[in-house]
Amino acid sequence: MIGSAAGGWINDVYGRKRATLLADVMFIIGSLVMCLAPFPSILIVGRLLVGLGVGVASVTSPLYIAEASPSEIRGGLVSTNVLMITGGQFLSYVVNLAFTEVDGTWRWMLGVAAVPAILQFCLMLCLPESPRWLYSKKEKVQAISVLSKIYDSDRLEEEIDLLASASTEDLCSNQTVSYFDVFRSKEMRHAFLAGAGLQAFQQFTGINTVMYYSPTIVQMAGFSSNQLALLLSLIIAAMNAAGTIIGIHLIDRCGRRRLALTSLVGVFISLLMIAGAFFLQSSGVRSSLHGCCGASQGWLAVLGLALYIVFFAPGMGPVPWAVNSEIYPEAYRGVCGGMSATVNWISNLIVAQFFLSVVSLVGTGGTFLIIAGIAVMAFVFVYEVVPETKGLTFEEVERLWKEKGWGDGGGSSQQPLLLGVA
Repeated sequence: MIGSAAGGWINDVYGRKRATLLADVMFIIGSLVMCLAPFPSILIVGRLLVGLGVGVASVTSPLYIAEASPSEIRGGLVSTNVLMITGGQFLSYVVNLAFTEVDGTWRWMLGVAAVPAILQFCLMLCLPESPRWLYSKKEKVQAISVLSKIYDSDRLEEEIDLLASASTEDLCSNQTVSYFDVFRSKEMRHAFLAGAGLQAFQQFTGINTVMYYSPTIVQMAGFSSNQLALLLSLIIAAMNAAGTIIGIHLIDRCGRRRLALTSLVGVFISLLMIAGAFFLQSSGVRSSLHGCCGASQGWLAVLGLALYIVFFAPGMGPVPWAVNSEIYPEAYRGVCGGMSATVNWISNLIVAQFFLSVVSLVGTGGTFLIIAGIAVMAFVFVYEVVPETKGLTFEEVERLWKEKGWGDGGGSSQQPLLLGVA
């Protein structure tokens, strides 16, 4: 949370490239500190450093990718960042499994996390700074040089004109945007509500409940074997990565809004299946009809978890990050991106800390029924608040928010949203 909150400011002041390098340094140092820690207190210090790196990276990566991407494939490329996260989660299961029979098991598990950070640090040195950030800092020659590597000559002139127009309108007058400035502007309040709301609902619809506690859930479903529970959890992690690949394919074809709405419908149905399986288990059906029915309930819960991933991963997985990387004006992009990522991590913390406590109060079935209700709220929120941004340039998205914030309420302010629905 602290890393993402500070990450927005770091991105705006020092740029996307330096922010990424800083995150890598924190990853490397934190991983090595954990690996070599002689005491639990030192282990926690390493963990804090890695957490700061995660927070900064969670803001920086989507911004950097979005600002270096043509608008027609921007959603897919930003979603690739989510694929690296879900794919990394799957690989972490595999790597940890490989180290279970090695001396110093947990030290290797934690220390090996420095390897991808070192690799990214070295490769990042070869990459340019974001062209939009360079242009905002009056480094126009460098910005145009970077853009020339992305676009052909005809498209290059158009992109330069768009940057020049945006610079004239607001970049020069908004060099020192603060966190409080976001709430002073009507259109920025609308944009931040949409972005932060998506981030909150991504967590409250239960994804990290599934990822953090999938072995526990599988065991609560009746599978007592630790190995089987871990194997099923590994399969769920693999499905999460595979679903993200589907999302990359669909996000620039179907659009962010439609993909999120479809995803939430499937999430709602799968959560009902999970809740139903646990309600049947707790109602005594298992004991009355004995083993066969009990096993079927267990598999129903696991099937619900699998379907949850199938629907969540292509939609509510990448969409919040893609939308947040493109809905804010240049002057606000780092600050708002950091604030919305902070909302995501706060929501993540709440879910992780209270899931098992809620289970102890209302039961597993009741808990998943509550999450299903939150999915309904998320559907209504996306339908009412989140516009379609597929294929729009950053400048077109900015005009959309200005129309929504200052339009007449029925004419021009609503037209872009209605086009998004269509």
